[in-house]
Amino acid sequence: MKSPKKAISAPYYSIGQLRLDKWNELKIESEELIKSKAQSATETKHKSTVSHLLADLAVVEKYFAIPGKTVIEKLTKAFDKGDYGLMNQVITNTTRKVVDDVYSGNPNVTQGEDDEDFETELVTSFRQNSQKNYFEVLFLDNLNPVDEVNLHEKIRELHDPYDKFTYNIVVQHSFQDALIALFFNPNIQAVVIRYAPPYLSTNITSLIKPYIQNVLNIDLEDLPESELGPKLGQLIKQFRPELDTYYVTDTALGHLIDTTLSTFRRIFYRREDLQELHLGIIRGVNERYNTPFFSALKEYSQKPTGVFHAMPISRGNSVFKSKWIKDFGEFYGRNMFLAETSSTTGGMDSLLQPTGPLKKAQEMASEAYGSLRTFFVTNGTSTANKIVLQALVEPGDLVLIDRDCHKSHHYGLVLSGAYPVYLDSYPIEKYSMYGAVPLEQILEKLRVLKAAGRLDKVKMLLLTNCTFDGMVYNVQRVMERVLAIKPDMVFLWDEAWFAFAGFTYTYKQRTGMYSAKKLHARYQSAAYKKEYQQHIKHLKAGEEPSLPDPDQVKIRVYATQSTHKTMSSFRQGSMVHIWDEEFRKKSENTFLEAYMTHTSTSPNYQMLASLDVGRRQAQFEGYEMVERSIELAMVFRAKVIENPKLSKYFKVLTVKDFIPDKYRDTGLSEYYDSSKGWNRMEEAWEKDEFMLDPTKITLFIGKTGIDGDTFKNKYLMDKYNIQINKTSRNTVLFMTNIGTTRGSVAYLTKVLLDIADQLDKQFESLNQREREIADIQIESLTKHVPPLPDFSRFHSSFLAVPGVPGGNLRAAYFLAYDEENCEYISMVDCKKAIEEGKEFVASSFIIPYPPGFPVLVPGQVISEEILRFMLALDVSEIHGYRADLGLRVFKDSILNRQQTATAMGAMGNSKKR
Repeated sequence: MKSPKKAISAPYYSIGQLRLDKWNELKIESEELIKSKAQSATETKHKSTVSHLLADLAVVEKYFAIPGKTVIEKLTKAFDKGDYGLMNQVITNTTRKVVDDVYSGNPNVTQGEDDEDFETELVTSFRQNSQKNYFEVLFLDNLNPVDEVNLHEKIRELHDPYDKFTYNIVVQHSFQDALIALFFNPNIQAVVIRYAPPYLSTNITSLIKPYIQNVLNIDLEDLPESELGPKLGQLIKQFRPELDTYYVTDTALGHLIDTTLSTFRRIFYRREDLQELHLGIIRGVNERYNTPFFSALKEYSQKPTGVFHAMPISRGNSVFKSKWIKDFGEFYGRNMFLAETSSTTGGMDSLLQPTGPLKKAQEMASEAYGSLRTFFVTNGTSTANKIVLQALVEPGDLVLIDRDCHKSHHYGLVLSGAYPVYLDSYPIEKYSMYGAVPLEQILEKLRVLKAAGRLDKVKMLLLTNCTFDGMVYNVQRVMERVLAIKPDMVFLWDEAWFAFAGFTYTYKQRTGMYSAKKLHARYQSAAYKKEYQQHIKHLKAGEEPSLPDPDQVKIRVYATQSTHKTMSSFRQGSMVHIWDEEFRKKSENTFLEAYMTHTSTSPNYQMLASLDVGRRQAQFEGYEMVERSIELAMVFRAKVIENPKLSKYFKVLTVKDFIPDKYRDTGLSEYYDSSKGWNRMEEAWEKDEFMLDPTKITLFIGKTGIDGDTFKNKYLMDKYNIQINKTSRNTVLFMTNIGTTRGSVAYLTKVLLDIADQLDKQFESLNQREREIADIQIESLTKHVPPLPDFSRFHSSFLAVPGVPGGNLRAAYFLAYDEENCEYISMVDCKKAIEEGKEFVASSFIIPYPPGFPVLVPGQVISEEILRFMLALDVSEIHGYRADLGLRVFKDSILNRQQTATAMGAMGNSKKR
């Protein structure tokens, strides 16, 4: 491990927190200033504080249109004149609007309550329609103050009262300031870069430095100013690709290079009317706002239609005319039934062969999520996983797969007939959970298969990113190292819990689609080809290359996402995203066949519409909402750490609890330190082998003496109506998402405080013997945790090739269809027999909840470690296992017969080779 760098820390997690806190402080201090007017010493103190707060807010508000720097300037004037009453009134109103997030949705706030309309200049032209969607446009132009005022006025004059949208502009004067505004201001939906801007900002102070590391890490100071505009356009595509970008230049068309032309939505010239730019901005936003399928469904639902086909529930006729189920209709509302149809014509479309609004909706989703192709799936990601596996792998192909992945992958392998090569995640035994698969283990499996002459049969690497518990791979590093050994490897990233990650840059770097696009561009470049030649030149004899051959490598990446888990969609709404440069040549036909196989001919239109609308939201609000969900998770983490009553019984697990030191090159060990504040995580997300998604909050509850399942059901759900999903023996998992509110986090904190109070009273009331029993339970949950087993091995009867990784899961699965081939044995008797040297082979999937993945698969040898783990589990739900019958295993006679058949098959294959 490299020497850890000193972490960059900050008193606030985000600029949003800092901004909010500064306004609140200013409100309090301005009130105190008014009270202290008669006391000179106290007045001087408060004046100094107000002055500093105004200076701090001037630095921050520069990057927002509203309240913005204009309000700060006028507040400063009132302060300088000693008009503290007026100043306080405006500060109070402004703070309330900032706290309530009024400005981000609609700037048309009532100003009459202010004695002087400080904000009137900013919002007067928007008063005609307070329901319009509001956004801000970033202008990068080194304007003098007079020209900047004139630009604001000209833009206001161009607004049409009939426009669906309204916007204000925020002008930045330097390259760095423009980038800072993009990170700070989520209301920005378009960027206009005019002429040649200077590079350096004069606004960067120690106040904002911790929050702009992505900006400070870019060093383009030596780049000519004439090239800064196009470069900024490229960086916007990297950091916030959803934004529309426009370039105003005097450069002759013949001198504009291709990259500049392709970077911007449109290029304007100085002499062209500002109105054309304005219309272009409105049109660009309108195109993203369009929801082809949702709009088509709304229009169809309003048509007077006679239904002489399936679905009596269509139009609500069978519901609202009923004497007995009217309450069903009243609960859901009439629109739900008006939109319920099986029609694929009349403005609607077919999911199985889309040509109209569904086709367009999927194309827009593809652009939003950064894929080459996107397919909507209405049966959840369980079905999406099976589609991809059946489409891409054939019987006999080898698939490297993390053993603790979702069960749908294991069943997908049964359906496809591919042979799994199971990979073991490192255990986190103290908390009864698994981490992720180390890269070195993946590479070692590939080396073993290569040495055995089986590398040509390896087709896919399948990993869960991120895991239920929040473990996130360094996707680019994994793919690059694997492609160096197997240049045509197909990657399936199960991003069921990671659909939101594409809408904030820190997370995006570890998504399948972003990484595929980045690596493809890298391997196509002349610079990489030169780098590769130098790399090969300096290798020692027999040394393995760590870079892929650019002449052989193919980028073939698939990501399955449970959109409904982390973005706005109805339950089971999912997507398959594809970045496969070989898709048309090799996979399109088989993919469509698999899609047909698993997709209903009667998909739920409301679900499809929700996927369409969710895409719109992601493009307009994704950046803001994802950042806020991360911020709320961080706030909750800090509250548990800081509050002694909470930390007495609960511990929020952080980076070092999940990820061993050797996988953390940057040395980041925790997100929040009570003595130092917030540690910035950007560098670790870029460089470390694994990262922990902070929105997955694992709470260690061992010191309560209550196991995870009981804590979830009897405390959180039954008593406080708090819903969670995953638990382990001594932990519970909370998640924040784009729907999480500050109020819900406050309620969760209150609930945990209540539980802590209850535990205090409970422990105080125990007699000596009861206390001894409680201590034993606490010790069991905190110290005596069952060891987590690795995948044992496939029985030799079910090996694809003797002595080589890869098991015939399908053969074992279907062999168990005949009950005569199986028998039952209790776990206790099985354990005793194994200790005496007998071998047992599982005939079915055994899946305890938690942890929720197969601890045994058909054809797997049952090890002592697995039995010890299962016997120590205190869970009530184990799929594939009945306590009254015991473990279902193959009979010895069947294994012997199967072993003979396998050996004969291996001999036949050997002769063919």
